[in-house]
Amino acid sequence: MVGKRGDLIALASIPLIMTLGNSMLIPILPQIARELHVTSFQVSMLITVYAVVAILLIPIAGYLSDKFGRKAIIVPSLIIAGIGGCVSGVADWFADGLAVYWLILGGRFLQGIGAAGAFPIVLPLVGDLFESEEEVSHNLGVIETSNTFGKVLSPILGALLGAWIWYAPLLSIPALCLISVLLVLFLVHEPKKREQAKPLREFVSAVKEVLKQKGRWLYAIFSIGCISMFLLFGVLFYLSEQLETKHGLNGVIKGLVLAIPLAALCLASFITGKKIGKDKKLMKWSGVAGLILSTGALFGIGFFSNIYFVIACLIVCGSGIGIVLPSSDALITEGIDKEMRGTITSLYSSMRFIGVSAGPPVMSLLMKAGHMTMFFVIAGVSLVAVILLLTLVKPESGRGGAIKPKEPRKRPKVARPLHQG
Repeated sequence: MVGKRGDLIALASIPLIMTLGNSMLIPILPQIARELHVTSFQVSMLITVYAVVAILLIPIAGYLSDKFGRKAIIVPSLIIAGIGGCVSGVADWFADGLAVYWLILGGRFLQGIGAAGAFPIVLPLVGDLFESEEEVSHNLGVIETSNTFGKVLSPILGALLGAWIWYAPLLSIPALCLISVLLVLFLVHEPKKREQAKPLREFVSAVKEVLKQKGRWLYAIFSIGCISMFLLFGVLFYLSEQLETKHGLNGVIKGLVLAIPLAALCLASFITGKKIGKDKKLMKWSGVAGLILSTGALFGIGFFSNIYFVIACLIVCGSGIGIVLPSSDALITEGIDKEMRGTITSLYSSMRFIGVSAGPPVMSLLMKAGHMTMFFVIAGVSLVAVILLLTLVKPESGRGGAIKPKEPRKRPKVARPLHQG
């Protein structure tokens, strides 16, 4: 592991930078809406369009990474994301009025293309680089912590840059992507021994077979990843709006307040990644505990709208999501053979991006229904995730145990275990 520290640092830069490139916009969305004279729903599309295009392209990027190698997809993707950030950042220099909004939206579309081949490919690459399940689980925790640290830093940095000039957060993205490109090029040493990727038709059949054998628990984890990101980006959008419109908080102060629940998420993610090791039952029950925390906190906010109470509950909610994410990452990455890992984890990442894309616009619509209704609805969504994890994910007893796929009836052969070794 010591010899691969450089690889891990370079890979950890990718979720950090991709998260900054997206989440830095959260604290300045109301400011962008005022500058461009667009509605709250329209400005939420700057988050949504980025995520939607990523959703569509992530499975393709996963297949290409299995076929051509992880670095061969990650590096061009980071470059495309940087170009998209550049287009969005300079839009105000070359256009006026509503045309600026559409140019920024186009740049965000390009960023989404780049995002599809960057962070999602990191997860299977970690699995390729490290041999033991315990190392993989621990290092996935590091990657998830880097992701969540980006979320902590992004409201502070976004608010700080936005206080200087409103499009500065967009302009910073190309520079951040360049840093990550250089780190990946010079520090990541992808394993040379890699099985030849299957032809497309055979590949599609293999994906169908994996989903047929293991779909019961895979679909549950996919849904939990989606719900977790929906909750996170939804409540951040809500809190950003409320801090500015109802409490008059702007700039760095607003960014610091937004960072409080995200800091709790980051800490919980780091601790969980270190503790779960290769114990599949612990991964499941950690996820259950995290989702119960989030669900209870969201129901609590529904009863009281006092800002101090809301922030306290969001700290609990953030901690819960921070426990869920590395547990889900470890279950799904360790649950798939290396030759299919890029594709299956990419499907999982697509589901997470669905949550990212749905959170802000759904919350902007729910805010019209009233405080209690809004939080009861999203708490109900969180409760669905608890039920899915409890009922559909069933690890075997003991450390390193497999997750049992649903066995077809009247089949003479016993289904192959999920994990090898």
